[in-house]
Amino acid sequence: MWEDLGVALEKVDKDKLKKKPDPDKLGFGVHFTDHMFLMKWNKTDGWHDARICPYQDFQLNPACMVFHYGQAIFEGLKAYRGKDDQLFLFRPKDNFERMNNSALRMCMPRLPVDKVVSALKAMIYLEKEWVPRTEGATLYIRPTMIAVEPMLGVKPSSSYYFYIIMSPVGAYYAEGCNPTKIYISDQYVRAVKGGVGNVKTAGNYAASLFMSEIAKKAGCTQVLWLDACEHKYVEEVGTSNIFFRIDNQLITPPLEGSILGGLTRDSVLKLAASWGIDVAERRISIDEVLEANGSGRLQEVFGTGTAAVISPVGELFYQEQHYIINNGKTGELAARLYTELQAIQNGYREDPFNWVVRVG
Repeated sequence: MWEDLGVALEKVDKDKLKKKPDPDKLGFGVHFTDHMFLMKWNKTDGWHDARICPYQDFQLNPACMVFHYGQAIFEGLKAYRGKDDQLFLFRPKDNFERMNNSALRMCMPRLPVDKVVSALKAMIYLEKEWVPRTEGATLYIRPTMIAVEPMLGVKPSSSYYFYIIMSPVGAYYAEGCNPTKIYISDQYVRAVKGGVGNVKTAGNYAASLFMSEIAKKAGCTQVLWLDACEHKYVEEVGTSNIFFRIDNQLITPPLEGSILGGLTRDSVLKLAASWGIDVAERRISIDEVLEANGSGRLQEVFGTGTAAVISPVGELFYQEQHYIINNGKTGELAARLYTELQAIQNGYREDPFNWVVRVG
């Protein structure tokens, strides 16, 4: 059925187009473009009714299974306005392949990746004036799949909506690429091996909210989660993977079933290795991190993710103690990675890994 899937286009009337927001006051995830992409799935027709259409509300039955049993997955990627006013995507096929991994784990239908990427490129081109021209601003893209069968009963849904919405955004953190303060949780956990921590499903984020509020009250930006069994080994931050540079080695926790495999994480590993930096994916305990910091061997800490790209960490807050990292300054490697990745994403630097896809 995938081969026969066409995409219809329904444009918003010119007199109903939205006023573009102030490019210097975008925030994150507040404004949305004029159009969205939507297609549907059921057991009889497979994926069908694919269309780029006006951004709109859904009318859903209160018994829709997404509300009761949590079958909801999503992704996050960006469109960039870069060199010669060209528009670029960064590793879009990898995002949708990862979404298919999430779909498999959550008993949801897989996507026809190539067709979805083509539809996304068409929609971005249609909405090209929504891609910000302000330095550092981008068009954030949110693909989502939800279960819409109206039924009470614990089983996989028999019907789904897949949609893509887009939002012009400024920097994810108000601090920009400046050090953030991270709260380390040893009481609550994000995920366990064998669970769904390694897929991008909505429930993972709902489970993180309580601890995130505690972190905010402590003046922290995010939560760094430890493993669920021993509350000892570092796993990931709420919205990003985590890296430690100790004795010139770049270390990040391995993907062992409870951590989401971030595409920025993978890009950093490949980019750093290409520069001759010693990289290691291994288990690292919070005690090892703090000991390395105390002895002066911990050179820097940073998070990686689509939204913020690189997030330097200037302070860790753990068991009511404050630990300053690298004198509270952005590390040399974090700054270099941030600059290099943004240059590649915007088409200003050579792309030796073929990550960048031009739109139009």
